[in-house]
Amino acid sequence: MGVQPPERSAAAPPPAPAALAAKVRTLAPSMTRSMQLVAEAVAGDPAGCAALTVTGLAELTGTSEATVVRTARLLGYPGYRDLRLALAGLAAHQESGRSPAVTADIAVDDPIAEVVAKLAFDEQQTLADTAAGLDTVQLGAAVAAASTARRIDIYGVGASSLVGQDLAQKLLRIGLIAHAHTDPHLAVTNAVQLRAGDVAIAITHSGSTGDVIEPLRVAFDRGATTVAITGRPDGPVSQYADHVLTTSTARESELRPAAMSSRTSQLLVVDCLFIGVAQRTYETAAPALAASYEALAHRHSPRSTR
Repeated sequence: MGVQPPERSAAAPPPAPAALAAKVRTLAPSMTRSMQLVAEAVAGDPAGCAALTVTGLAELTGTSEATVVRTARLLGYPGYRDLRLALAGLAAHQESGRSPAVTADIAVDDPIAEVVAKLAFDEQQTLADTAAGLDTVQLGAAVAAASTARRIDIYGVGASSLVGQDLAQKLLRIGLIAHAHTDPHLAVTNAVQLRAGDVAIAITHSGSTGDVIEPLRVAFDRGATTVAITGRPDGPVSQYADHVLTTSTARESELRPAAMSSRTSQLLVVDCLFIGVAQRTYETAAPALAASYEALAHRHSPRSTR
């Protein structure tokens, strides 16, 4: 990727206590094993860990004080003291009556009713985690940029391309110029035409999809405002994103690949982005949306019977 581009956005504030567990689930796969031990401990027993000093937590997890501090910083806290405060807040939140989330893998011989129940529970948890971890400051900045954009380009491949197409058609229906690019070559050639005042949005669960990162990098270099929707905020795609919108990382199983859970969280972020834009452009968005409904109304009318 070459030299890392200059910073174009302010650092995100530390996550709220209620978002800590979601943050752990999102970042744990990219942590070292020793950092995972610390993260799992604080998410599993926030009240107990909140009572420990940095030395005590290091001893509990069989790691070092430096590892504890690095884990706290990776989770978004300036230091261990800030993490302890968040843990105390999370413990109080859990004791207020909210039961801990427990998910179960879908087995090949599960009856369909149980499959429905398990999937519904996992989808709810994914949405809750995404909502808790979503940085509304970053979201607001992305909404503001998209609301006044001359043009909006969206990049995604595989399951993420379906989410990109969903966002593009929503924006088109409120009168904005938006294109979802699934062909990596066309994505790059279109990104070359972007400039300041345009917006480029990359959707990649892994944060490392080359076919998505390349056009975003080109758009970044051309001066467009860039947005990454990703489950790995520390991934390569974030190097070229002015604004990062983090999605939840649900547990993957044999019968439930990552594409399913990532799509659920991506669609929530996309809907939040779209509603924010529609609110800011309401005077033009409402008539455009009404016109699109009217243009398609005849296709939904009951067919006359003979």
